[in-house]
Amino acid sequence: MRLRNIPGAQDAILESPYVVQEPQTKKGHWGEVFVKKQPLHIEVGMGKGRFLMDLARLHPDINYIGIEMYDSVLLRALQKREELEENGEVYSNLFFMRVDARLLPEIFEKGEVDKIYLNFSDPWPKARHAKRRLTSREFLARYDQILVQDGKVEFKTDNRELFEFSLEEVEEAGWNLEASTFDLHHNEELVQGNVMTEYEEKFSSMGNPICKMVISREYHR
Repeated sequence: MRLRNIPGAQDAILESPYVVQEPQTKKGHWGEVFVKKQPLHIEVGMGKGRFLMDLARLHPDINYIGIEMYDSVLLRALQKREELEENGEVYSNLFFMRVDARLLPEIFEKGEVDKIYLNFSDPWPKARHAKRRLTSREFLARYDQILVQDGKVEFKTDNRELFEFSLEEVEEAGWNLEASTFDLHHNEELVQGNVMTEYEEKFSSMGNPICKMVISREYHR
């Protein structure tokens, strides 16, 4: 369930130093946005941002961008980050942006992104909305336009139907399925180094198995 509209959220996002404004103007130049030029990982639909903040702290040698299209949700991430930075946790390798993920090819140049994270994405359960699912072949085509040659997409969900749909889309789109599991927390290999999201903690504590896949883009010869 989406958070309700919060008065002032839009203004807070426009004024925040943590949010990249007019991201289309950075296309091809994202290395200059950060303090250091290093690999770039993005999360599409980052929610309240805890997953990315944890990653940014654990991996200072990687740059991160969190993408969220809902003002009220992004505001929660900004508030959380401000709170952490006031306590001395500074993230020079992390920025946010408020944008629709359909615009990704207009924001990133081909080969500019090394990895994409999709965590507990909206399942869009109605068949007519299948193209809106972030693991649909339409979105896979968008990711293909921005990832490096050996770039990867990591997807986690507790929704088995969405996961099975995603497995079919990966095959149809000609991507490589590098690893997958219907029960991440009982998979010794894939659970290594796993950073949990807030939803993941909630759902797994309820006994819901977490599905995960790692895919890489098709190779053009």
